[in-house]
Amino acid sequence: MGDIVRGGVVHVLIVTFAGRTAIPGPTAGTGYSIWSYRVDSTNPGPGGGGELNPGQRVALGLPRQVDVRGPDQYPGVPQLDGTFVLRDAASSRVYAGRQITSPGPQTISFVAPSVDSSYEMLVAKAPQGQSLASVPYLAGTGTTPQTLQVMTGPMAGAPVFNGRPPADFTGTLPYASELFGVYQPLAGWFGQQGALRAARGLAGEPLALEGASGGLDEEALVALAARFDALAQGVLSPVGLVNLFRQYFFEFDTFLGGPAGHLWISPGGTVEVVESGTRRTLIEQSAEQSEESSRRVEESLTEQDDLADAVKEDNANDTNLGVSASGGVDTGVYHADASASFALQTTVKRSSEQTHKHTRTQSAKATSEIKRNFKTTFKTVTETTDTTSRRYVVQNTTDELVNYELRRKMRKVGVQVQHIGARLSWQVYLDAPGRALGLGELVHVVTAPDLTAVPKPEITPRPADQQVTHHLAVPFVLYQGADDEAENTYQTSSENINHGIFRPDVGANDIIEFRFDFPLPPPPPGCVLKKIGMLDFHGAQVRFTTDAADLGVNPDPATNVLKVRLTYANFEGRKFLPFDAVMVYAPTPESQQAVDAANAAAQDAYDRRIAALQHEAYGAAVRDRLRLVSGMRPRPSRDLRDEERQTVYGHLIRKLRLFEDDHLGSELIRQIFDVDEMLYFVAPDYWRPSAVPAPGPDSTGKYPVPPPPWNAQDPAVLGGQTVLTWYAHTDASNVLDEQQHPAKQWRVNYLVTEHTRPAPLGSSLGWLIQADGDERRNEFVNAAWAKAVLPVRPGHELEALKWLAQANVEGEAGLALPYPAQPGDPPAYQGKTVGQVLDLLASDLQAANTDVTRTLATEEVFETGFDPLDGGFRPAAPYQVFDQWVEVLPTDQVVAVQVRYDPKTGQQL
Repeated sequence: MGDIVRGGVVHVLIVTFAGRTAIPGPTAGTGYSIWSYRVDSTNPGPGGGGELNPGQRVALGLPRQVDVRGPDQYPGVPQLDGTFVLRDAASSRVYAGRQITSPGPQTISFVAPSVDSSYEMLVAKAPQGQSLASVPYLAGTGTTPQTLQVMTGPMAGAPVFNGRPPADFTGTLPYASELFGVYQPLAGWFGQQGALRAARGLAGEPLALEGASGGLDEEALVALAARFDALAQGVLSPVGLVNLFRQYFFEFDTFLGGPAGHLWISPGGTVEVVESGTRRTLIEQSAEQSEESSRRVEESLTEQDDLADAVKEDNANDTNLGVSASGGVDTGVYHADASASFALQTTVKRSSEQTHKHTRTQSAKATSEIKRNFKTTFKTVTETTDTTSRRYVVQNTTDELVNYELRRKMRKVGVQVQHIGARLSWQVYLDAPGRALGLGELVHVVTAPDLTAVPKPEITPRPADQQVTHHLAVPFVLYQGADDEAENTYQTSSENINHGIFRPDVGANDIIEFRFDFPLPPPPPGCVLKKIGMLDFHGAQVRFTTDAADLGVNPDPATNVLKVRLTYANFEGRKFLPFDAVMVYAPTPESQQAVDAANAAAQDAYDRRIAALQHEAYGAAVRDRLRLVSGMRPRPSRDLRDEERQTVYGHLIRKLRLFEDDHLGSELIRQIFDVDEMLYFVAPDYWRPSAVPAPGPDSTGKYPVPPPPWNAQDPAVLGGQTVLTWYAHTDASNVLDEQQHPAKQWRVNYLVTEHTRPAPLGSSLGWLIQADGDERRNEFVNAAWAKAVLPVRPGHELEALKWLAQANVEGEAGLALPYPAQPGDPPAYQGKTVGQVLDLLASDLQAANTDVTRTLATEEVFETGFDPLDGGFRPAAPYQVFDQWVEVLPTDQVVAVQVRYDPKTGQQL
């Protein structure tokens, strides 16, 4: 469309940027403003409106990426009355315009991001009810009419709001602070305690320092000094510097973070929203929990809501820190490299650099963990009895669908770090510092399994001998004679013992049969004929024998025959003499073995059931103990550190033996050194560890699992009534030896179950673990040595150096050597010896630590509040704030924000 010509007069629209203003009222959006543009006509014409007449619409065409918000989102804003915003999915423009109700200049206003940009804009106009069409226009004076003109406009996309700058919070008082330090040994002085220890550890030869001069002219000292370069001599030096720092935490502003949920309500609808806030703890036991544990530092951090608390918790659990007590507060101290320079400014600078690296990394980790803590679940319910939740009733009284975003409220926390002083310190090495500490034992008595539910086997007794009575009869068998009526009395014949004879007075002798073999019935099942029980002739006039030698085996089990020989008989006229033969039968070996086998099988079944119960009880007892031990809550870290500090100090007093009376030695040390602020560093490994034999089948570990009851002399299910720590168990895996042959590789392992927490640090190393200790305690208990660092009391620095130089403490070895000047050293250090420079350093520290103005400088922030630091970091000077940054933390608060969406594009308006 070209210029509009009426009556020979050219009419052109002129658009000028009128500026932007803040959005009034509670509907103001962070990062958004009201943008206004004035639209004029070059020739007003007879009606005064020119091209801007009532009944028409005029609009600006901005790139569609610009987040232009309509007037319906900001009711009650006068600048937006009569305006409109049009979006078309098929168009590359978004139109913000006004309905013309009166002729003359018009002001087009809309809400958009506050940040400026520049790009090509369109101007479009059309009568009411018709589609907008672009027209040429002038972008202010000095331009030519064109359809597209480059003008100032809001930036494309949603605004990124970082909150107010730190300078806006000048004067804000800190809501928390944390004290810590950095320790640096000062190389150059060959202390007696460290030098003797180094000589033993490296050379294995005696070293006498008593009487050695400060110039290292003693041969063994010269050899020892040659082993260490300048920085490595820090392990031999008895002195160092602790630079103290304080970390301040300031509460800045809050803002709304990303959406945590969405809620929509139909016209006239009501929704009851129940907000249940839960914290995510890192334990690998449920879907809502994931592993933290071993009990690493991250576990403790996830229990915190605030950055200051998380930093304190991190310092309490960091095993790389030495720990000191300052005014009743544990102070973490980091160990830095040894310094060859004694200049205070140099050590402060190096310490501040290490502090900057650590604190930034620490706070970033803590912030990340805290952000993962918060999880908010929203649910719609019709009825609830949960009185601990937050309940909101949201009602839509309009005739349109209403959408809400549930956005989490975020905090901005400012952090600053200040150097607050330096302390001269004495360092001493102590072997096996945790040997004197007692460990907690869990009382756990295992109940014996109930064996009464298993019935004892019924033992079948072996079969006994059986007596069977057989009814037999001795027949009257007459060989010669006339005694057919069997009335005579017969006796054994002298001619044949198997015959009976009667000699009458007249006539021939009567002879009858006296030997009889009686076949017996078959023996009872499973029995064999054993012996004669009894023969009963029922009162007959009979005498007999069954055990004569010529009768042989009687009865004979092979033939099942009973042999009887009469020795006297009178049949009394009967042809048979009946008698009862009671025979004894014994069980056969086969029947006895069958009974024994049945009894053994019953006993074996019983034993198997008992063994199964014992196995189950033993396994359950071990698992239960592991679960209980792994679930032990650690004691307060401050209590553990106090115990360790007292142990280290007691070890130090006993080692020095300054006086026969240890109490006197302790009081002397306390006069010069601040024992309450003593710190210590532990090392689990010795300088030169002795060879440790490879584990074998006979290795047991520090705390082996009790043997099972079927292998132990103690019949209890699980030996002992207390549990010290995690159980160790020796086991083997299959490997290939050097010749590629299968071999066993033994290890001392630790036991876990699916219900135990992750094993503490050191479990794979064979450490002795204190069940209610933390990582620092476990390191301390298993440490081969510890380094104790005792800060000198302020104002006693020179006195401390003089005391340490005594022959029975540290001696003077190395103090007379020339001091190697370092870059940044004060000019006063030039040409001095190591001892003289130490005296100068001690004098400076003594003056600084007794200057009340320096003390006031460290407390200034609590009076004047936050003071912004340009650039965020600068090399630290004594007693200055040198580091600053901002962390963003979530809160447990969620805010409902009403939003609208384009039904065609789906984009948020």
